[in-house]
Amino acid sequence: MTAVFAFYLFAVTLLIGGFLVITSRNPVHSVLWLIVCFFNAAGLFILLGAEFLAMLLVIVYVGAVAVLFLFVVMMLDIDFKALQRGALKNLPLGLAISGIILTEVLLVATGWQPGQGVILHEALAGPPEGMTNTQWIGSQLYTRYFFVFSMSGLLLLASMIGAIVLTHRRRIGNRRQDIGVQVARTPAGTLGVGKAGLGQGVEL
Repeated sequence: MTAVFAFYLFAVTLLIGGFLVITSRNPVHSVLWLIVCFFNAAGLFILLGAEFLAMLLVIVYVGAVAVLFLFVVMMLDIDFKALQRGALKNLPLGLAISGIILTEVLLVATGWQPGQGVILHEALAGPPEGMTNTQWIGSQLYTRYFFVFSMSGLLLLASMIGAIVLTHRRRIGNRRQDIGVQVARTPAGTLGVGKAGLGQGVEL
């Protein structure tokens, strides 16, 4: 009975928090409600016996991703009223595209059937006797799903390199620091003594 009550408490709070993330006018409030959603989702994971996923959700998403969102929203001077005006201007086009996508999803969900002998998904059993949930997840990732796990790491590495290349591209007109030129400077090339006459200036 206690587990059922906890499930409904976490689930209802999660749904309300998700609705408030979308409908809040203040973006800071939206991020705070997103943190509430993460905590309640972690509670649902604990009820399922996946304590590792719950702690991962709290540590990674609440401790890093949501805090990053909060800092970005608070530090950037974004004109949200202009964004809202642009969204209202493109609302008919967005609704039309959303309707087309929704129609395609409904057609696929109602009319598509898998072929004979096709395995859509394969459910894994729980952890063996004497093995914790964390050990079981690690053993599955590094044995059965090692190739997929490695490919996801390579995709993240490629994304990181792409972000660095886009951020550090050479821009025309920007002054860049040259360490070699700075180290090679001498007092004779940096200091100068000038004498200005009365009412005259010094040309630098």
